[in-house]
Amino acid sequence: MSELGERLKAARAAAGVSLASLAAKTHYSKPYLSQLENGTRTVKPDHVTAYSRALSISVDSLYGPAQDPLRVAHEWLVADTPVALHRRAGRRVGESLVSELEHRVVELRHLDDTVGGGDLIPLVRRDLAGAEDTVKRGSYSESVGRRLRVVVGELAQLAGWVASDAGAHVEAERTYLSGVSAAQEAGDTALVGQLLSSLSYQMANVGDPADAALLAKSAVAGARDISPVVRALLLERVAWTSARSRDRDAARRALDAVDDAYAARTPGIPEPEWVYWMSRDEIDVMAGRCLIELGDSASALPLLTTAIDGYDVDHAREKALYQTWLAESYARAGELDAARSIIGRARTTTAEVNSARLTDRVEKIEQLVR
Repeated sequence: MSELGERLKAARAAAGVSLASLAAKTHYSKPYLSQLENGTRTVKPDHVTAYSRALSISVDSLYGPAQDPLRVAHEWLVADTPVALHRRAGRRVGESLVSELEHRVVELRHLDDTVGGGDLIPLVRRDLAGAEDTVKRGSYSESVGRRLRVVVGELAQLAGWVASDAGAHVEAERTYLSGVSAAQEAGDTALVGQLLSSLSYQMANVGDPADAALLAKSAVAGARDISPVVRALLLERVAWTSARSRDRDAARRALDAVDDAYAARTPGIPEPEWVYWMSRDEIDVMAGRCLIELGDSASALPLLTTAIDGYDVDHAREKALYQTWLAESYARAGELDAARSIIGRARTTTAEVNSARLTDRVEKIEQLVR
């Protein structure tokens, strides 16, 4: 992240070490280190560790504020997982471990809001592998076993999403499908629907949109007795895959159904934690994206503009992604100067967030506005 790059540069300067000297002490070249420090290349945990060793200073002093997302990711990567700690203690898998794993999934999921897939994927892979091994080798009660399988399913969904964000689409598909098996064994049809619809979203973007639309519709049909917000989320994927396959009527029907489902939410109906990010702004962004796909950029503009203006600045990747669609809507409306200005702001974010998905979108729209 750019602020982290600035801290690395400041620490090097304070130690009186030149870029050339630092390059000699690490396996990174002088131009590469310069890019890390000026924000044109994403700083990863390995880079921070290299600076720490070469400058003989602590990792903590380089990361700065305790809540720096990349610092949190680094700390998770080097710390033991709850599974490893319990295994060394030789304990039977009980409520305490499952509760720790459930809490850990939530933390990882929220970390995805601020850390790109390229940086987050090692953490999620490790936690998923540990949870899967616990299900396979552990000794536990029936109720604990069900909760463990739900954890595996939720981690698989997150791992698939993060892998897709990092550009590892084959791994993402394989991971989504492994999560479906765990969620089915747990009897969690809402989670099965979430996994399949997440896969349909990837397929719509990098595969066959028609197959993606069929999968998204199947996910809704198979997810029985789901809550309103979950239904809204699954229907969003139907809308997107339908728009991508140019099925105008199906996309518009799905968007209307999303509005109806979301309006039916109530405090009396519990929702799974994994829909925490669904909001009216998110729904408007998806509607705007679908309208662009369907050739109605004029209607998309106000939806996207209002939603993006209210978006949390800490969620840099999502905001930049949504800016790419706003830029596309301007470009397709013939307002190229506005489109270039907006895509320029999104391009700045690509230097701060390790996301292949964002980089690919920015490059696509840059081609459009040339």
